Amino acid sequence: MTKQPSKLNFGISEEVCPVCKTNKSANPNLVLMVNVCVHPICENCVATLFRVGGAGKCPVCKNAVKTKNYRVKLFRSSYVEKDVDIRKRIKRDFNKHREDFGSLREYNDYLEMVEDIICNLVNGVDIIETNKKIENYKKENKDLIMKNRNRPSEEEQELTALVEEERKKITDESYVKEEIEEKRRKRIAAEALIDELIVSNIDGKKIFESHVAAAQKSKEEEIRPSSPKITRFSSGATLGTSHRGSFLPLPKPRQHQLFVYQPPVLDLNGPLPPSAEDIKKKGFLKHIRSATTAERAGGYSEITSCMRALQEAMSGLFYVPRARLEVD
Repeated sequence: MTKQPSKLNFGISEEVCPVCKTNKSANPNLVLMVNVCVHPICENCVATLFRVGGAGKCPVCKNAVKTKNYRVKLFRSSYVEKDVDIRKRIKRDFNKHREDFGSLREYNDYLEMVEDIICNLVNGVDIIETNKKIENYKKENKDLIMKNRNRPSEEEQELTALVEEERKKITDESYVKEEIEEKRRKRIAAEALIDELIVSNIDGKKIFESHVAAAQKSKEEEIRPSSPKITRFSSGATLGTSHRGSFLPLPKPRQHQLFVYQPPVLDLNGPLPPSAEDIKKKGFLKHIRSATTAERAGGYSEITSCMRALQEAMSGLFYVPRARLEVD
């Protein structure tokens, strides 16, 4: 009997830890982690539930899982997370290349078979038969699987060759440019030495020694490693400098006028609604649903919704159209 594809939730509830019920709204720094079953659990609950033994049961599906297999949840959708995880695991064993097949048709049939296996595992279709098919493939192609794990494909080899060729080309061009520049500097230095010997009245030996010392100093400066490029940001932080024994300068405080809260003036054009204290004391909340713990964590309260409803109900009760005033 063929098993129907499992339905995975694509809604916002996927961002909620099923154990502590914490969500991204209550805790923006929440880090969800998933295992092979791709049920998300926050990292704090993972550390608490699997503190001893390094293994246990998933609190959602009750399947046996290992702590070391938990990883950070990358995608919002559990379906995509499951697809990526299974695809990575299957491609590790189904790693044949184009050159392993006699024709392109055989290679395409192989790729289609791999996609069918991934689709069945992701959607929960024919799991037993699919796992048997995977195990049979591993036994029949054991040597080839191990060989292909360390052997790059033809595309990877071509790409590596292109990168090496480009790197060699850049290196050769740089060497030629450096050689031309070195010859130009020597020619300029020789011309300067000849001109100074012709014009100057100083002893020629001293002039020659000074030029030799200047050339040696220039050569040492070229050998000395250049300082890294320093990038300075608007905050005062710098990139490319050593931080040993130095601290970033404190930013200068900006002189701004402090904020002074002023309560908003509501022009309701109607009777004033009761205050929050009156709503709480005079029984306005009798028929109002109490806020849940998660709603209170997000800043919501039943007093706020009741006050808003009363404001909307009383707003505009004193309004009189201009046309009616002119008639009266």
